[in-house]
Amino acid sequence: MAGERGRAAGLSATTLTEVERLAGLSFTAAERELMLETAPLSLHVAERRQEFALENSDAPALGFRPVAPPLGDQFDATAPTPEPPGSDEDLAFAPIGDLAHWISTGVVTSERLTSLSLERLARIGPDLACVVTLLEERALDEARAADRELARGVSRGPLHGIPYGAKDLLDSAGVPTTWGAGPSRDRVPERDAFVVERLRDAGAVLVAKLSMGELANGDVWFGGMTRNPWKPSEGSSGSSAGSAAAVAAGLVGFAIGSETLGSIVSPSLVCGSTGLRPTYGRVARTGAMALCWSLDKLGPMARRCEDTMLVLRAIQGADSGDPDSRTVPLPFDAHSSLAGLRVGWCEAWFAGASPAEKAGLEGLRSRGVELVPIELPPLLYEGILLELQVEASAAFETWTRDGRTDGLVRQGAQDWPNVFRTAWLLPAVEYVQLLRIRRQVMTAMDELFADVDVVVAPRAGTLLNFATNWTGHPALALRTGFGPDGAPDGVTLFGGLFREDVLVRIGMTLEEAVGVWSRRPPVG
Repeated sequence: MAGERGRAAGLSATTLTEVERLAGLSFTAAERELMLETAPLSLHVAERRQEFALENSDAPALGFRPVAPPLGDQFDATAPTPEPPGSDEDLAFAPIGDLAHWISTGVVTSERLTSLSLERLARIGPDLACVVTLLEERALDEARAADRELARGVSRGPLHGIPYGAKDLLDSAGVPTTWGAGPSRDRVPERDAFVVERLRDAGAVLVAKLSMGELANGDVWFGGMTRNPWKPSEGSSGSSAGSAAAVAAGLVGFAIGSETLGSIVSPSLVCGSTGLRPTYGRVARTGAMALCWSLDKLGPMARRCEDTMLVLRAIQGADSGDPDSRTVPLPFDAHSSLAGLRVGWCEAWFAGASPAEKAGLEGLRSRGVELVPIELPPLLYEGILLELQVEASAAFETWTRDGRTDGLVRQGAQDWPNVFRTAWLLPAVEYVQLLRIRRQVMTAMDELFADVDVVVAPRAGTLLNFATNWTGHPALALRTGFGPDGAPDGVTLFGGLFREDVLVRIGMTLEEAVGVWSRRPPVG
């Protein structure tokens, strides 16, 4: 009979019937017999494929490269505050531009600022569960070296001597990089990630590896739940949990986070920090844990909009270890006019918005920004969820096969162990169809940002969070007020490909209009 080869491999017509149910198809008995004849070839290839090792960093051949518009590279920041504050706490919450000026002029040393950061990380960090590894000796050595260079008249730029924290999926040579997961808590890389190298070249001082939800999901890691500094009884959101909490609490000058589907934007809004998710490919991900090769982005998290641009300038660029990375000019003019810029908004999104979210919209209107009504076309934006699950399951296939997922803290239906298992049930044809849907969404976003420069949305951005993460467009999350419980609240701005300069310029205007950026959480 035609299906003897399949039955010899342990398959049966019943097996195929169950597969049909998963795919929403129906075949005849004769068709199943033919399928049983050829199905063993697929099994053979799958078994042979497992003989060839794949590292987490091995990206698929399929990728995409967003098209960059013609851009200059002129960079003009705002003038700093001349005199430093009198108290250490004021110093801990100062913007990067001011810190850079005070360090470069010698009125504040990197050693003093780094010591202050280390002290606050050691004292406040445990209550927030935001620190995985504190790098006290290494950080002080780097700070003293920065001071010596500056004393000789050598300046590496605005980040020289400023302490920062890195999400614990960025490799740091000789220092544990745990990915937030118990099974990899003893993982010690031999090389620094590209972003860590770029920041070292810029003179920034790495003071801590900061917590992240296990394997970049949520705010729970093997050390507990990272806390919101405004409401320590609640979580910080994730997965860049420790980065958002540490920045908001004044423990570091800035931090690096990552986003696949909201992991910079969401914790920034929950914790009241400012997070910039760059265009896909602008920042090379070499040495960063891969969750979804076609979705992952690395970006800065800070306390003010302009700070994120100063950090992005230092970390952007291509690297051979990330085939999808690009070197694209990054212009910025903190003094440029907003005349002629169009900001899209959807009335339905703001119909039930919070007072802080509405304040964000009104703040733009008060500064004369042209607000343009928009509507998103009805597309399958949530398709990104399935693509994310498939890529993540491929990235961590070995964890599923060897049982390491059993060592993760979270074991619910929506958590990685179960997600990794169920992703194997999605037919390959359906995955390709999702990629076709993704192309439709790309076309829709191209058309949207051909008509407006920026779109403003409440909090995490409704369907735009799905759409723009799928298409690689940048986003900026910032605080615009507070809820009745005193927790921060805000909006997200979404921009055109590689136009982070426009996003941040409008963000700065909104930040000034609402006037809430300087309020501090009740910690310390």
